[in-house]
Amino acid sequence: MTDALLPQRPPVMKDVARIAGVSHQTVSRVLNGHPSVSASVRERVETVIEELGYRRNVAARSLVTRRSRTVGVLATELVQYGPSRTLLGLESAARDADYFVSIATVRDVSIKSVREALNHLGDQSVDGIVVVVPHPGILEALSLIEHSFPVVTATSATGGPLGSAAVNQRLGARMAVQHLIELGHTRIGHVSGPMNWFDAVERVEGWREALTEAGLQADILIQGDWTAERGYEAGLSLGSSDASAFFIANDQMALGFLRGVQECGLRVPDDVSIVGYDDQPDAGFFYPPLTTVKQDFEELGRRSIKALLEQLDSGTIPPKQMIDPAIVVRASSGPLRR
Repeated sequence: MTDALLPQRPPVMKDVARIAGVSHQTVSRVLNGHPSVSASVRERVETVIEELGYRRNVAARSLVTRRSRTVGVLATELVQYGPSRTLLGLESAARDADYFVSIATVRDVSIKSVREALNHLGDQSVDGIVVVVPHPGILEALSLIEHSFPVVTATSATGGPLGSAAVNQRLGARMAVQHLIELGHTRIGHVSGPMNWFDAVERVEGWREALTEAGLQADILIQGDWTAERGYEAGLSLGSSDASAFFIANDQMALGFLRGVQECGLRVPDDVSIVGYDDQPDAGFFYPPLTTVKQDFEELGRRSIKALLEQLDSGTIPPKQMIDPAIVVRASSGPLRR
């Protein structure tokens, strides 16, 4: 490309069209991923876009489409692995769909706090909102606050007049327990998450259902709080339990639990088998490597954005998007040996 062809101002779409030798409409189709453009033309246009450093005029586009191309995310508890990974999945999926993300956090799930966060997102002219708030009060708060944009929840909440996408937490818990039952364990305890979280409640129910269906007792339940410290405390108390296996509601508590039971002189998995939940990146480097339930947070982000965009386009709430987890078997679970 010669210097004479380069504009002496920020490039616009007509510059891309002129240098690529195509129409303005063809450039627009390339930018919007339209399938009618041939591979060779698409490559030529994309090369010119990169060489010119062309960027869309978002403000002008918004005037035409009446969309800001911005998705709002209402979030809390981002210090925890699940919500933080969900947010990353949402941001990635929004970017793939050519949307920006604006985030508002709430310190508590009160009407006042949620209304302030929604107003903040409304001031950003968001096209819609994805809610990543794991507490039951959020549904009531949303039902009592008027808003002019579509809302999708990225939690395992059930019911309510909102679109939603979620990992099937109850199924994941059942997978964990069934894995332990298949290894011969009949006394399987559970260290839960806090009971004011949707996901924690669903995992308790999945644990209980799997045991009940197998004709086993579901009577060893320790309430946790997602932290390794609480898992450690639960592990130290294992000496007073006759459980030969434990399903732990997240990998952080499983990490503490591993240390606690080992300090009690118990071996994993010879004396007690452990299954966690989340499949954090370092779960395979625990000692021993942790058997756990894997959640696909990238897929959760894609499904949430897809549900929101479908609602924007059609004006109707799409069916709930459910994502199946998968169990990842490692060395922390083994056959019953006592």
